[in-house]
Amino acid sequence: MKMKSILLSIAVMMSLMVSAQKKSLILYYSETGTTKTVAQELQKQLNADIESIEPATPYTGNFQETMQRGQREMQSGETPALKPLKSKIANYDVIFLGYPIWFGTYATPIATLVKENDFAGKTIVPFCTFGSGGLNTSASALQKALPKAKIEAGYGLRTARVAAAAKEIDRFLKENGYKKGTVEKLPDYSAQKPVTDEEKAIFDAACSNYQFPLGTPSTVGKRTTSDSTDYQFIVKSRGMNGGESTSTIYVTVGKEPGAKPEFTQVVR
Repeated sequence: MKMKSILLSIAVMMSLMVSAQKKSLILYYSETGTTKTVAQELQKQLNADIESIEPATPYTGNFQETMQRGQREMQSGETPALKPLKSKIANYDVIFLGYPIWFGTYATPIATLVKENDFAGKTIVPFCTFGSGGLNTSASALQKALPKAKIEAGYGLRTARVAAAAKEIDRFLKENGYKKGTVEKLPDYSAQKPVTDEEKAIFDAACSNYQFPLGTPSTVGKRTTSDSTDYQFIVKSRGMNGGESTSTIYVTVGKEPGAKPEFTQVVR
């Protein structure tokens, strides 16, 4: 009888432990495969469930045609019909929600998803891929669209830097408590100061090949980590309406031999 009581107590404890663990789902839309790569790396590191979001009428995959359709949808307010999800959102506590950035925010299939599903009480962790930036603006849009969900700090990656995903995701997950382990605490950037010729050359090396002009850096802050030297440039540029605008562009230079400057994101 005593042994049965002990075994029953252990079973109850194990059941409580399992129920206390938060269940996660990686839910993503990927047009070109880049966001899929990031989603699969998250799944690998978290061992979580994963599912892709699929439009009922697929986009063509042609960049120009996809952007034209996406722009029409955003301007008209229509959202693309989606194939039914196999996963039940109600069964999950944490949703890692992934998407490419289109026109400064999440791709239109995500607009359909958040409109047609109940995310109340869920923790949403955005992750996105982009040409220049959009994590901050898309996260703000998610918060507005899902006021009853908790939108946590997200992860963003330039498409040109997809090779850095595994290492950066490991840091992101550990920093935010989604994965066991510790990482080096990153120092703050130094105070902004006028850009030197050497720093301007680093900015140009990182940004000059980007398809759109990113502007001219006026000031810069720096930090040094065990892996890199990072730069936080304040940049002046002209908007499409001719007015002056300010953005922050982040550039990193690895410490390995031959490392070239790379810009990691633009925050507008």
